[in-house]
Amino acid sequence: MNEQILLSKVRKIEIKTKGLSRHLFSGAYRSVFKGLGMSFSEVREYTYGDDVRHIDWNVTARTDQAYIKIYEEERELSLMLVIDISNSTFFGSDEQSKSERIAELASVLAFSASQNHDKVGLLLFSHKVHLYIPPKKGRQHILRIIREILVERQDLRGTNLQTALEFLRGTLKKRSICFLLSDFHCELPEDQLKYIAKKHDLISMQILDPLEESIPSIGLLPVKDSESGSFALLDTTDVKVIHQLKNDMKQFIQNTRTVMLRSRADHIQLDIRSSYIKILLNFFKNRRK
Repeated sequence: MNEQILLSKVRKIEIKTKGLSRHLFSGAYRSVFKGLGMSFSEVREYTYGDDVRHIDWNVTARTDQAYIKIYEEERELSLMLVIDISNSTFFGSDEQSKSERIAELASVLAFSASQNHDKVGLLLFSHKVHLYIPPKKGRQHILRIIREILVERQDLRGTNLQTALEFLRGTLKKRSICFLLSDFHCELPEDQLKYIAKKHDLISMQILDPLEESIPSIGLLPVKDSESGSFALLDTTDVKVIHQLKNDMKQFIQNTRTVMLRSRADHIQLDIRSSYIKILLNFFKNRRK
């Protein structure tokens, strides 16, 4: 992908997701991810109905007029986007691949955080950690993150979530919001997931393609495992084979969800054809409850 095409893609994603973040997700994001505490802001005159526990007695004594303390939320949070860029995420049976959907989701989350004056960081991984960008603020920083998610990389191979979480564990010292975006075609290191979920606010997002769950009957189909590189010839007219594949996929999805919830992480599952707007809004709504 040349630089001009890459910049064009970054711009399109910014236009599409920045508006969504501003009008739909920014308030929901703020109400779900609270600041670390309250800090003193100013004093004002007491009015009927104010909580008397907030009266500033020192100011009141000096002025012979009751004043109360005003506090504001200490917002500055850090949002860390932990993104799987292994070969399996580049699969897509529709107009959009899993990796492109991941880039959109990451952009929505990043702009939502930015509009609430939170820092945003990025960790890209496959079988190894490819890139780490420490959390920072600013539009140019967000655009750089989107660009890095979209840029084509070599030597992606399989997925090693253990390595990514170990890196995160050694790097993130301050409690952060960690969104883990992947299709999770890998081993799930439950001990590491539990540790990250205990130290941080961990939300896993499993992005899948509909063709992974339901293969149409089209005869003999050559298929390749994008993680291992192995080839096979699949008879899509064999009812037993297709039924087994569906069951295996159903079990895989359920197992991923079970491990994440057992690790005390929130879990969201969607495919590339579904509306992530509705799914994210439902997630924020349920988190508020």
